[in-house]
Amino acid sequence: MAIKKSMSLVSLGLTKTRGWLCLFVLCASAWSAAQTASKRQEKSQDQIGYKSAADAEQKKTLLLKDFQPVPMLHAPVHNVDRAKYYVIDVHNHVNDALGIDEHMPPQRVIEIMNNTNVKTVVILTGMWGDKLQLVIDEMVKPYPGRFMVFAQIDWSKIDDPNFTQEMVAQLDDAVARGARGLKQLKDLGLTDRDKSGKLVAIDDPRIDPIWEECGRLGIPVSIHSTDPEAFFHPVDNTNERYEELIEHPDWSFYGTQFPSKESILAARDHMFAKHPHTTFVALHMANWPENLDYVSHLLDTLPNVMVEFGAREAELGRQPRRAREFFLKYQDRIMFGTDNGMDEAMYRNHFRWLETADEYFDYWGYPGQGRWKIYGMDLPDAVLEKIYHKNAERIFGQFRGVANVKSSN
Repeated sequence: MAIKKSMSLVSLGLTKTRGWLCLFVLCASAWSAAQTASKRQEKSQDQIGYKSAADAEQKKTLLLKDFQPVPMLHAPVHNVDRAKYYVIDVHNHVNDALGIDEHMPPQRVIEIMNNTNVKTVVILTGMWGDKLQLVIDEMVKPYPGRFMVFAQIDWSKIDDPNFTQEMVAQLDDAVARGARGLKQLKDLGLTDRDKSGKLVAIDDPRIDPIWEECGRLGIPVSIHSTDPEAFFHPVDNTNERYEELIEHPDWSFYGTQFPSKESILAARDHMFAKHPHTTFVALHMANWPENLDYVSHLLDTLPNVMVEFGAREAELGRQPRRAREFFLKYQDRIMFGTDNGMDEAMYRNHFRWLETADEYFDYWGYPGQGRWKIYGMDLPDAVLEKIYHKNAERIFGQFRGVANVKSSN
């Protein structure tokens, strides 16, 4: 009995020991599993994932004005210091009568031109009378062949009973002084109103004799009508020129107080058709370079219209294949224009765009017109020569002058 009782106690002790051992093993296993899970979690946090960070949206606080990304693209760069052929810049405002750009010493202007192979610059905003004469005396007469100046219409007299006759006489006087064209600002059809409050349309019959007189004199009419398409849309997060319009709120023409872009251009094109014997230069690539199908139709239907690309390098440069196709097809109708302040780098940027096949580089003034890059068109030599100077020389070669017109009447 004693032996059995002793064995029972031993058995009970072994059973308890085994229990404690099992409990220990279970605890150890649980602890090990927990450690393994923790390590796996830590490891998963160190791995590269595929989901956005939970706080990504909250961290996007960089201001648009401070976002200046540096492209990592490795692409050839071909700088063009001088144009391949001499250039006539048909759209400029250097030392004009309106003071659009800061005044520059004329000798500095000539230096820039000589350094870049620019033969002649056309100063479009010359106004009329004594103001026009000041531009002629400072820029045209002292530097024969280097500058031309255009006159303008005095719209403050639109309500005068003899407005048409006065403006024809003013135009004749301007040409007699030395003006070689007429420049029309975008106000016509957009903001210019007569005393009744009615907008003066571009095809207003009161202006017809002025356009006709330009045809008789053999001078071109350079006309700016409307602005980039985005200027007629809401200034919100969908507008590709948001930054530009915030910088220049008066450039926004969105709202019922303004006519539509399409209606203004329709009136302008109707005016072009009414005066087939007058040469018109539809500035800024007919002011719809975003829609080259429209510009193509304009040129196909109206042979008296030319275009130039002043301040529209950005729009054309971002669509290189379509633009190159357009430049090749209409090589006799396109002229070189900048509409930018005089600067060697500005001209060289344009030459690179026209002459090289470089990819993804800044247009002049980036990112002022929009956050995109441009591509070179690598135009053939024959096309370059026409755009650089031959087309302009053909148009300016039509000049007849006041004396010839009067003698033929």
